[in-house]
Amino acid sequence: MKNSKRVEQNNKKVDRKKEYALREALELLKNCNSVKFDETVEAHINLGVDPRHADQNIRGTVSYPHGTGRKVRVLVLTKSKVDEAIKAGADFAGLEEYIEKIQGGWADIDIIVATPDVMGQVGKLGKVLGPKGLMPNPKSGTVTNDVAAAVKEVKAGRVEVRVDKTGIIHTIVGKKSFPVENLEENLRTLVATLMRLRPQSAKGIYLQKVTLTTTMGPGVRIDKSTVIA
Repeated sequence: MKNSKRVEQNNKKVDRKKEYALREALELLKNCNSVKFDETVEAHINLGVDPRHADQNIRGTVSYPHGTGRKVRVLVLTKSKVDEAIKAGADFAGLEEYIEKIQGGWADIDIIVATPDVMGQVGKLGKVLGPKGLMPNPKSGTVTNDVAAAVKEVKAGRVEVRVDKTGIIHTIVGKKSFPVENLEENLRTLVATLMRLRPQSAKGIYLQKVTLTTTMGPGVRIDKSTVIA
């Protein structure tokens, strides 16, 4: 399959063997030929961990100082804190009716927050929500009694990060339209969070490779020394 002229032009701008300084890489991505929508800037980070070991199955949350640029649809599953959730900015809040909708195939949501007292009922949705990455979890801050704080943090740009089975983190860091400085701060915040999550049992080089790309753009390798604060 032949690449488009735009893809060919963008690929010529990037040296695949070079590790770019963070700012240089971001400016390069922003100068690549764009499509008609505001592309997402993605980070793909190889970690020196073995996810088969429970203590090395990295999972946590990162709150970006400049948000993600993405509108996040939040559902709060609760009996007692519906009004609190709606006031905090949740798009949907309730329990039985939403459990029925989810069982019926509804998935018009990005994040689900739940209060601990309803997890017995929410747990029944594990087979549906688990594969979609929507199952509430205390480790990601989505099972909590403080639903107002959770909703506000998610809306402001908190995202969950989790290593895949090959030891790689795939996540967003913002939008192509963001100023370079904002994208820099977001990525450094992400890397700092991952460094704090480093398990004691991980041996050798922990932060192995950092690559940035946009939704329709080329991948650019980053000099790791330029992203560690």
